[in-house]
Amino acid sequence: MDVHIFFLPFLAPGHMIPMTDLAKLLAGRGVKATIVTTTANASQVQPALDGSPHLDVTLLTLPFLPSVPENVTSLPTPGLTPEFIAGLNSLKSSFERLLVEHRPDCIISDVFYPWTGDLAAEHGIPRIAFHGTGSFVLSVGAAIRRFKPHEIASADDEPFLLPGLPHRVELCRSQLMGGMDGSDELMNQITESYMKKTYGDVMNTFHEMEPGYADQLSKKTWLVGPVSLCNRDATERAVRGGGGGGQENEFDRCLDWLDSKSAGSVLYACFGSLGQFSSSQLGEIAGGLNCSVRPFVWVVRNNAGYDDTSEWMPEGFEEEEGLVIRGWAPQMLILSHPAVGGFMTQCGWNSCMEGASAGVPMVTWPLFAEQFYNERLLVDVLGIGVAVGSKVCSNVVEERTFVSREQVRKAVEEVMGGGEEADERRKRAREVAEMARRAVEEGGSSYNGLSCLIQELRDIKAGDAALSENVVTGLSQRELIE
Repeated sequence: MDVHIFFLPFLAPGHMIPMTDLAKLLAGRGVKATIVTTTANASQVQPALDGSPHLDVTLLTLPFLPSVPENVTSLPTPGLTPEFIAGLNSLKSSFERLLVEHRPDCIISDVFYPWTGDLAAEHGIPRIAFHGTGSFVLSVGAAIRRFKPHEIASADDEPFLLPGLPHRVELCRSQLMGGMDGSDELMNQITESYMKKTYGDVMNTFHEMEPGYADQLSKKTWLVGPVSLCNRDATERAVRGGGGGGQENEFDRCLDWLDSKSAGSVLYACFGSLGQFSSSQLGEIAGGLNCSVRPFVWVVRNNAGYDDTSEWMPEGFEEEEGLVIRGWAPQMLILSHPAVGGFMTQCGWNSCMEGASAGVPMVTWPLFAEQFYNERLLVDVLGIGVAVGSKVCSNVVEERTFVSREQVRKAVEEVMGGGEEADERRKRAREVAEMARRAVEEGGSSYNGLSCLIQELRDIKAGDAALSENVVTGLSQRELIE
């Protein structure tokens, strides 16, 4: 019997989707894969498994706290509520019962489950942490904690240089993610478990995308991305992320519409499953897209505040150059279409990886969490992004920078227009996509990273690599956290 791995994704699409891809990747290499999630979230995972019937991936469910939303997208207020965090912690006892019953050889769990490190240690198996970010973000966070450059800035909007990085990278204090001062209790728990009870790290990135930063990681880190590229055919790409929920006709209309457009002419705009805007900001986005006079596909969240489109959508807007999709869209399928030549994104890590893998330059519009750090990777390091002008990191819509339609139009034109600079950006984007494709092919860096992970877990199971106390804690990114 080969290695059996339990996968426990965080209850948010941006974490569940790549961990499902990771489970499929490992299952395709002979590993017994079991995804564990709550009942409500299982319905989001199942379509992706149904779309890959040749893979043997099991799905097990856990009960969640009654009357508490089971996914971040359903929370009534921005950010993680105390009730939701309590719900995450309530999964521990049920998860342990599954450990006893199924006896997996390893747990791959999201960093948001610090208690899985304790359970793994108690059961004598390794816990590997799954990061929803890349190595650049970890390097930026480490530089901020170590050198505290933000403390010498005279104002929140004053740029400061991040020391100790391979590239010149600047941020503003207003763009920093929360928890940097050590006051966040959950983050403190995550860090403690990570340091003491985590065997290693697996990351959805590839060495060639972040070479100067991936090189800072220890040998107990496996880079295996882009994991999205395990979805090779149109069916897998169409259902990735939960499927359309009855929107299949609209998706067919979208693909037919894209088929009618010339190569590289369409801008795809999507701000992720958690990206929210005020009606006035939506109006500026619509106005900017309208003024760009370029065909676009814009995905707008299903939200009660967006129902009255008369408040923000110009008359005849959808009848001219654009196509608006409400709710969920098959992002991989759209980005890989030849007609798409640019991507307006909130810079969530999955979107960054999917845009880079598709070879399209990006208009960057970060909103919260580590998204402003990802923006700097796309713009300053890789040179495949153009910033729209967002300056404030916040879960609260009203606290964010208000971006004008002229800023939107200008950024779209820089990405989609002509000229030497735009052509060079497109060339770099194509080069990154080619590196991504090669990384996951046999013999590529991520393919080999996955092979090393599997072999190490096989050695542990066979007893060739003892799980001593030192091995349980591992060497994973100790220098980056201290």
